[in-house]
Amino acid sequence: MKALFIGQAYIDVTFLTDSLPTGDEKSVAREYSISFGGNAVTAGFCCAKLGLAPDLLAAIADDWLGRMFIDMAAKYGITVHQRKVHESSLSFIMPQGNRRAIVRCRDDNYLHPFPPLNLGNCLALHLDGHQPDAAMHYARACREKGILTSLDGGGLRSNTHELLEFIDVAVVAERLCEQMNLTPAEMLTYLKSRGCRIGAVTLGERGTVWYDEKGEEQVLPALDVPGSKIVDTNGAGDIFHGSYIYSAATRPELSWKDHLVFARGASTHSIQHLGNEASLPTIDDILTAQVEFKEKVAVNV
Repeated sequence: MKALFIGQAYIDVTFLTDSLPTGDEKSVAREYSISFGGNAVTAGFCCAKLGLAPDLLAAIADDWLGRMFIDMAAKYGITVHQRKVHESSLSFIMPQGNRRAIVRCRDDNYLHPFPPLNLGNCLALHLDGHQPDAAMHYARACREKGILTSLDGGGLRSNTHELLEFIDVAVVAERLCEQMNLTPAEMLTYLKSRGCRIGAVTLGERGTVWYDEKGEEQVLPALDVPGSKIVDTNGAGDIFHGSYIYSAATRPELSWKDHLVFARGASTHSIQHLGNEASLPTIDDILTAQVEFKEKVAVNV
């Protein structure tokens, strides 16, 4: 096992349209994409695309969507440890510029306990808060073994506070700040208090505020992508997570600023493509984005 990602698996249906029909209406989308989805899941696929295929612990049903997901994972060399549910989870996503509307159909009623896994030569663990029992168990286990632990804090969950005690790298969304009534700066202070070695708050087009290995707080501006090139921002944060895990696991000699700059290039590439699979970057794609787009002017947060 090179890395372990734990989350909720989806099949994503992403489509471009100007409006959704209501009542007895019909409409035709301009373009659509069908792909894997889920926060830690998409991060895991990104890590695999870059060259480090992880193991994935995810909820999978024995239905045609579940089999479709297994086929997608096999294509990327991802080993899937299935936690059985009755129905596969499905997302319908409608991007509009730098926003996106999402309808999720989710089954997280797990029929069995999480499986015991041999962490072996695992380099990193990445969590998104789903499967809280498995997340807590493997976060503790990895901390004991000195394995890098990472959390995508997209929203507040019942065990977020407890889980953060075992997290080395916490990269959270502005939504979590709002749910906890904290400013981004106050969130960084909170993450430090929980013992997170690296903490960050992603702010979309306003960049990322974070603190480094020494606790020094700073701003990583976003890259300036023209609105005309933005197709689909859904999954950009997940690709950000997957790419910094890849960078930290394969290039541990670099600083965390280097890892986050690499991740910024990955997410910049992703928003120019429709659907998660098309959004996955290669290393060359990341380098191209870093050259093509300049940093925005840093803003005070």
